Amino acid sequence: MSHRAPSQALVFAVAVGGIAIFSSMDAVMKGLTLQIGAFTTLFWRTLAGIVFTGAIYLPTRKAWPSRDVMRVHLIRGCVSAVMAVTFFWGLAKIPMAQAIALAFIAPLLALFGAAFVLKERIPPRAVIASLIAFGGVGVIMLGQASAAPNHERFVGTVAVLLSAVCYAYNIVLMRQQAMVAGPSEVAFFQSIIVGVIFACFAPFLADVPDLKHAPAIVLAAALATVSLLILAWAYARGEANYLAPTEYTGFIWAALWGWVVFHEPVAPYTLAGAAMIIAGCLVAARKRDIENVEAAF
Repeated sequence: MSHRAPSQALVFAVAVGGIAIFSSMDAVMKGLTLQIGAFTTLFWRTLAGIVFTGAIYLPTRKAWPSRDVMRVHLIRGCVSAVMAVTFFWGLAKIPMAQAIALAFIAPLLALFGAAFVLKERIPPRAVIASLIAFGGVGVIMLGQASAAPNHERFVGTVAVLLSAVCYAYNIVLMRQQAMVAGPSEVAFFQSIIVGVIFACFAPFLADVPDLKHAPAIVLAAALATVSLLILAWAYARGEANYLAPTEYTGFIWAALWGWVVFHEPVAPYTLAGAAMIIAGCLVAARKRDIENVEAAF
């Protein structure tokens, strides 16, 4: 009996839902980070995530991943660890909408990174798109400069930009990983590998949080696990260039949660910069420019 493939509209909608859940997790994580610190929050959330993903994956697994598949899991786990620490540390210092807007340069950087790794020619349109997008980053930075000097916001911005560089590589790895492993396997091994990395530093950087923070930590882990499963499912059934625009819906949720939960207004400079970054990414992310990258997977 054959199974009918899901429509691309459904795959796109599922990816949008995954981004919404992930953005909601960002709000929970920011609240925790402001109270107990970025590393402590990430460490305990990851431990809770291992329990969730293990309960889903381990009872249903048929065999352990091959060496080649495990290599992809390890690489993405290491990249994700750096990406998470820098993002959430920076997120605690700048508004959510601004952090997400800056992170939008990741899809464009992924295009350049894939071209570099695969020795492909970078098309002229990608160069133009990069100028537009990085101009948007400049507009957001200009907005910071026009406000009262704030060292915390500046270093937070730098941290988020570093996280975006890691996320650019993570985008390529996410598509590659989704093609060789199921959603539950992807979620479990990302949690376990990141957890092992964090455990190496936990004796020096992590604290034992008060029990009152446990519900929020469990909620963040549950949201992260669900979003990982949903996005892994979507990326296994839809091309990366088709699903990439779903990332931009995260700005809506970031602005909403930042306003509702943290009373953060969305600055005009942030709106203008986000629009420029999104425009640059959309100019670059056309199928004929990246179809060779997709074929490599």
